[in-house]
Amino acid sequence: MKEGKNIMDRIAEASKSITTGVDEKDIKNWVTIYIMGRGYRVPADLTILTAMEYAGYKFIRGCGCRQGFCGACSTVYRRKGEYKLETGMACQTRVEDGMYLVQIPFTPAEKAIYDISKEEYNINVFFKYYPELARCVSCNTCTKACPQDLEVMDYVQAALKGDFEGITEDSFDCIQCGLCAIRCPAEIVQYHIAQLGRRMYGRYDNPEPEHLEKRLKEIKKGKFDKEMDEIIHLNRKELEKLYAERKREPD
Repeated sequence: MKEGKNIMDRIAEASKSITTGVDEKDIKNWVTIYIMGRGYRVPADLTILTAMEYAGYKFIRGCGCRQGFCGACSTVYRRKGEYKLETGMACQTRVEDGMYLVQIPFTPAEKAIYDISKEEYNINVFFKYYPELARCVSCNTCTKACPQDLEVMDYVQAALKGDFEGITEDSFDCIQCGLCAIRCPAEIVQYHIAQLGRRMYGRYDNPEPEHLEKRLKEIKKGKFDKEMDEIIHLNRKELEKLYAERKREPD
């Protein structure tokens, strides 16, 4: 394989045999991976998700958006010669020679049911619904497991301090894949705690912006009714044309 190619080009080249039917003889680099203990020879540079499909596995769940941000394809694996278990998203992580894969279905942790409009805006709300939060020993396992490289332990500590703004900012990019909770020795459900914190912060400490209030009033007065009615009655071809010609923000 030529030097200098960016990673997306390398992945695209390795995937040709799957996406376009390129003959195996045209694939230059191969690796051996193990899926549930069985070895498979697959093109190098494939993602774990695509490599498993190349090996013959069919995904009917746990594949989601397939591009890396929905959190559906959580995976656990071990590299050749290493003891440590690694975690990641199967659609982001590339296969390596000798990699052992252990695909797991999404394991939803227990989620509390609550009505934030009836809760007081203070630290007690976290311990009321997620008392296991008090068991955090700051081992940082949750952070190491995060495929988004979020500082998970930091937002857990923010929850322990009742810092709603801190937990909101630090967990904003969480995709709720569940890997932090799976690896946590204290059995804390970090992503659900963060979601509770964001909801409370959004309701009590982050007022609606003026432009949103203005737009809502315009919608209620029917300012956009005519445009919406026109869009609803467009056919598929007209919708595609409208979408292609839409105004876009500059790069």
